[in-house]
Amino acid sequence: MPLTPGTRLGPYEILAPVGTGGMGEVYRARDTRLGRDVAVKILSTHLSSDPDLKWRFEREARAVSLLTHPNICCLYDIGSHDGIDFIVMEYLEGETLADRLATGLLPLQQVLKIGVEIADALDKAHRQGIIHRDFKSSNIMLPKSGAKLMDFGLAKLATATISAVPEASSQTSCLATMSVTAARAWRPSH
Repeated sequence: MPLTPGTRLGPYEILAPVGTGGMGEVYRARDTRLGRDVAVKILSTHLSSDPDLKWRFEREARAVSLLTHPNICCLYDIGSHDGIDFIVMEYLEGETLADRLATGLLPLQQVLKIGVEIADALDKAHRQGIIHRDFKSSNIMLPKSGAKLMDFGLAKLATATISAVPEASSQTSCLATMSVTAARAWRPSH
């Protein structure tokens, strides 16, 4: 059931819906303690009764909480209120890369800037043993501050696997992934 403006989840007051995903809804909310806007992602009530899906939701929070990087959406809190499980994240103004690409191709300099920022974010996650596993243009926000990687809901913690990968291989893998994304976003005009 969607939340209405004014609904309170502990100290978070819902302001407006932002979007929906496979596991729940995202809302813009006000953190009444700190006086700032945040994004609140709630686990759909029909999913919260499934222990595996609830665990996956909590895993996203744990994975993101391990990451501090300027190009990764920050996690602030996790909680439950009146049977609603939620995570609280940085609220980002802007559009997703998918939305931006729907309006046309990007200039090469912008593609390169986004590519470098997201490759650096993925590299940080990989070094922390976190594999995103849902890397797509709709999980990249483009606020004025620079590209931000979001939605670690399918993330896999693989510390043992990642620590065995040499440093250069991890960077090469991230840059190769971003090169494919950049090639799809930019085509030279003839």
